[in-house]
Amino acid sequence: MRKILSLIMLITIVTGCGTESSRMIMNTLRAPAYPLVTIDPYTSAWSFGDVLYDTQVTHWTGKPFPLVGAIRVDGTAYRFMGTEDVRTMPVIKTSEQAPWEGKYVFEKPGDNWKELKFNDSRWKSGPAAFGTPHNEPTAKTVWPTQHIWVRRNIVLEEDLSGKTVFLEYSHDDDIEVYINGIEVVNTGNACKKNVLIKLPDEVVQTLKQGENLIAAHCWNRGGNALLDFGLSVELPLQHNLENTAIQKYANVLPTQTIYAFACGPVDLTLTFTAPLLMDNLEVLSRPVNYISYEVKSNDGASHLVELYLEAGTAWALDKPNQESQSEIIEKGDCLFLKTGSKSQTILGKKGDDVRIDWGHFYLCANKQNAASASGDSYAMRSAFVADGTLDVPIPASPEEQNNLALSCTLGQVNKPVQGYFMLGYDDIYSIQYFEENLRPYWNREGNKDIFSVFQSAAEEYLDLKKACDRFDVQLMNDATKSGGKEYAELCALAYRQAIAAHKLVVAPNGDLLFLSKENFSNGSIGTVDISYPSAPLFLLYNPELAKGTLNHIFYYSESGKWTKPFAAHDVGTYPLANGQTYGGDMPVEESGNMLILTAAIAVMEGNADYAEKHWETLTVWANYLLEKGLDPENQLCTDDFAGHFAHNTNLSVKAIIGIASYARLAAMLNKKETAEKYFDYAKTMAKTWMQMADDGDHYRLTFDQPGTWSQKYNLVWDKLLRMNIFPKEVTEKEIPYYLTKQNNYGLPLDNRKAYTKSDWIVWTATLSPDQATFQQFIAPIHKFMNETVTRVPMTDWYWTDKPEQRGFQARSVVGGYFIKMLEDKMIADKLIKED
Repeated sequence: MRKILSLIMLITIVTGCGTESSRMIMNTLRAPAYPLVTIDPYTSAWSFGDVLYDTQVTHWTGKPFPLVGAIRVDGTAYRFMGTEDVRTMPVIKTSEQAPWEGKYVFEKPGDNWKELKFNDSRWKSGPAAFGTPHNEPTAKTVWPTQHIWVRRNIVLEEDLSGKTVFLEYSHDDDIEVYINGIEVVNTGNACKKNVLIKLPDEVVQTLKQGENLIAAHCWNRGGNALLDFGLSVELPLQHNLENTAIQKYANVLPTQTIYAFACGPVDLTLTFTAPLLMDNLEVLSRPVNYISYEVKSNDGASHLVELYLEAGTAWALDKPNQESQSEIIEKGDCLFLKTGSKSQTILGKKGDDVRIDWGHFYLCANKQNAASASGDSYAMRSAFVADGTLDVPIPASPEEQNNLALSCTLGQVNKPVQGYFMLGYDDIYSIQYFEENLRPYWNREGNKDIFSVFQSAAEEYLDLKKACDRFDVQLMNDATKSGGKEYAELCALAYRQAIAAHKLVVAPNGDLLFLSKENFSNGSIGTVDISYPSAPLFLLYNPELAKGTLNHIFYYSESGKWTKPFAAHDVGTYPLANGQTYGGDMPVEESGNMLILTAAIAVMEGNADYAEKHWETLTVWANYLLEKGLDPENQLCTDDFAGHFAHNTNLSVKAIIGIASYARLAAMLNKKETAEKYFDYAKTMAKTWMQMADDGDHYRLTFDQPGTWSQKYNLVWDKLLRMNIFPKEVTEKEIPYYLTKQNNYGLPLDNRKAYTKSDWIVWTATLSPDQATFQQFIAPIHKFMNETVTRVPMTDWYWTDKPEQRGFQARSVVGGYFIKMLEDKMIADKLIKED
């Protein structure tokens, strides 16, 4: 046995610890995935199912972040978190595990291309993976066309008949996979990475010793492209924690996720708390979360209780085959388990489906009442089940400490016993900003260490827990008042996701930078059309954070690094913010976004000081919109995934509201002549827009296509900022029409497809004349999240005619759900008049 570890545990017998207020509020929404640990885009852990012990804890990308919990009551063990997952061994490795080459073509081959005997001698050869290397770091062979056909001839050292075999594959977008000529995958329109599926017996029987074939066809519908695949076999599994607790409920609140279990004669309440309180940036940026517990007897008798917690080193690794090292550090009364990659290449990777592999993951515990071990998980679980100890052999080297476990004795439990654990991450440097590495906000001066941060988190636990309880109650009450119970439940699920998709740092010039990662997309950093939909949450609770989502774009232009007469799309690929990497500009989109958000900040702060600082840049962007905004050319916009087209009416609305926002700012700065001129421009453009877009009982998708329609969600800022650029008749015509177009799971984005963007629906709903109409738009979103079969962190892009994700997940744009609450706060604080 080796005492290495674990999580601060302050075990006390108390009657309350500031938790009752949160328990009184129940979120009845069955979340698509439950947030557990939410620190930043890298340290982010979720449960992708209804029951905490039915699925493995994972990163938002779907990669395992192993976290297993068990409780032993009078000698009987009950698993309450995580799973004893199938262990596999690759026999034909993907490109992430080892290099491989395949034959490929971009033109459709003959029908028998998927057969082993097909002659592929004229096909090109190239290293996997196949895709777009600028956005897919695993791609080695450039795939520039819509379609690719790949053949991988493989040699098996043994017959796989009778074994359990898995196909692992990554694809963007549609994929068909054949093994020895038999189709095993046909996804249709989808995009996934590292999918693992069990092969049918009829396919496994064909996998004989010697030559075999895996063949795949992939169709890139637009944007990024990726294709990779391999085979694995299942290893023998030992079940040590097969017995599970009985989960009674799961409850998602804004800053906390609460689970309740029956564990034989005792009840366990487990609470995951992320103190993401936006009025305190020191706490907001602190890379520490809590797992608190309460254990009590449910039969009136006392019972001997022991707890077990196990984490994997994958929390500090990008790929499962990376080498890691762990060590024990004692500081005061605490034991820290520190684990990280052996390579420690700081800021060495960028991209979307990438996890951090520099810095270190920490678990911390009081030295009393805890035993710990590292090494083989099955040996540690077996020891705990047998006698509540962790009496296992000491690993021979730090590299063998691939699983870390803690056991602690709570003693005889009758009345409630409460305590908590802490876990966190020290990334050392968080962001590279125009070639300069930036430390995280909590250590912006470089004068703190992670141990002092854990100490502060421990000292402030009770106060922060109570603050989170109060905040959760207040937010739920405010959201219910604004939009009803279903709206409040959606906001609760969106809160941590939106914040933790950002990283808070300070620029060399002193600017606060709250940089988003464009999750499950292209991995861009500081994307303006991500900041725009996310903004309502930050405008509501701390406009300084809203500024932090814009400062880098202003700097990019004002430094001379970006010289175009419109706003940039992004400043790089996360975490490297060295300049725009997205393949195309969004001139009208991003310039309108920046102008509108700057005006919204001014209204929330009651002054235009922030705009005055950037007036010259804002003027350039406003004039660009004057020239190009009314009838936009064929250029990209935020909804580019739906296809590109000219004459976009909703984009035109954004341009017009952007110009009006500039006028509003000019008025606040007492630039009367400029304000009058640009207000007149905007109103004249709005009248022209109405004539050009009119389609009888609604307005068109594009000016030149009668019989079309789209959500005009950008109109919401005309309402919130009370600029009255568009007459009320526009929304009075649009809203009733939208209600005739709703499907089971919501209002489509436009007439072209049945999919939608949930953030835009909430913006559209906020244009409603009353709460009852607002709720008609919200109820289908709630229904989708409650019923979707795609169990991932909240998606914002999904099908409205079936409960399935189309793409995107874990993105900050769900901060846009808070726009109705923002409007109500503006009215309550008398920043705007009641409509």
